Amino acid sequence: MENIITKAYSVKYDAETTTVYFQGVMRLNGTEYVPIKQLLNDILEVDHPVIILNLQGLEVLNSSGISILGRFVFTVANKKTIHLIVQGAEKFVWQRKWVLNFKRLMPSLLLEWK
Repeated sequence: MENIITKAYSVKYDAETTTVYFQGVMRLNGTEYVPIKQLLNDILEVDHPVIILNLQGLEVLNSSGISILGRFVFTVANKKTIHLIVQGAEKFVWQRKWVLNFKRLMPSLLLEWK
């Protein structure tokens, strides 16, 4: 699984901790999210018991990105074999709003705030 690194944002996967780190500003169009969606799908195929999405360094995420993350959460919820932890930063308003919506998609989702 290949990390995605640009000047504006990065999405890095640490296989040892099964953590996906999102950082920066992601204001991409729908097709620009394809590599990120593929990375998330690749992680799901490994079937880890726990996956952590660390959003603490993600300052901005547009609606297309929120949709990608929402679909990922929904897919994990349907698998019923993976525990999902989302680590967020309360200082980012979009996270306070949308991460709580992810909890609605997957009630067993564990939220950790910084």
